[in-house]
Amino acid sequence: MRIVMVLTSHSELGNTGEKTGFWLEEFAAPYYAFVDAGVEVVIAAPEPSEPPVDPRSQAPENQTEATERFQQDAAAQAKLAHPIPLEQVSVTDTDALFFPGGHGPMWDLATSDATTQLVEAFYAQGKVIGAVCHGPAALVNAKTPQGDSILKGKKLTAFTNAEERAVQLDHVVPFALETRLRELGGEFSRAQTFQPHVVTDGTLVTGQNPPSSAATALGVVKLLNQVPA
Repeated sequence: MRIVMVLTSHSELGNTGEKTGFWLEEFAAPYYAFVDAGVEVVIAAPEPSEPPVDPRSQAPENQTEATERFQQDAAAQAKLAHPIPLEQVSVTDTDALFFPGGHGPMWDLATSDATTQLVEAFYAQGKVIGAVCHGPAALVNAKTPQGDSILKGKKLTAFTNAEERAVQLDHVVPFALETRLRELGGEFSRAQTFQPHVVTDGTLVTGQNPPSSAATALGVVKLLNQVPA
């Protein structure tokens, strides 16, 4: 099996002068969940340069067993340094897409035509799509062949409005992700702030926040193992 993890290339946190990017744990925990399940992992991004890591996710208090494993994994670091372009992702040869979070996706993956086309292609072929925290921002412009949002009527979750307020970035992000997902017709559910919560609906698996990242990835693996070869 083969999974493409799509990471943000965006590094500016709005107009704050601070940096953002992808959240390290939300990449590392799913990456190793996939690798340990025997899945081939490909990393893709909008830009050919190494995807930026949110500096806050590198703080000591945000380190986990998975992030520490990544810091010792030269092969994984080399793979991260050279992502493939989104346009080179083969839908035919790939079993699932996975979007880690961090605030970066709110700016580039949410507005990228290449991301939207990729999501629509995977959705049309009934392939598994996973996303955690702000990762579901990559799905907001994707539509069905009939022109509806692919999220309409879907049970899902993501980083909540309450969590955005808790990290004091609700006035920095370009839109409120929970609100947008609801506006698109998504049946949004949530756990308490920063508690793990994962929702699977058909071939869509979404997780609420960093504590949900490993479980979201395992939900993707579970679906893949149910798909006939």
